[in-house]
Amino acid sequence: MHAAVAEKLRRDPALVERARERVEDWAASGLLHPVYAARWRAVLALPTDALCERLTAPDEAMRALRQSSPFAGALDARERWAIRRSVTGSP
Repeated sequence: MHAAVAEKLRRDPALVERARERVEDWAASGLLHPVYAARWRAVLALPTDALCERLTAPDEAMRALRQSSPFAGALDARERWAIRRSVTGSP
């Protein structure tokens, strides 16, 4: 899923700005711990290629960070189902 989000970011950089706004909204409302808000701000400040690389990184830090991803909703239902079908082999 994260690879699909990264590819979509390359095509639509406006998604990054929406993610930044979401992080700020979550932080202001207390929905996102300040440590995670700071980590997301750092990731979202990266150039697009580096940002996409971090989004798909398998390390523990990124796995934890993705638990509160500001990119929720970046993929529509059709895109998510296509990915699921490609992974599970279901029609």
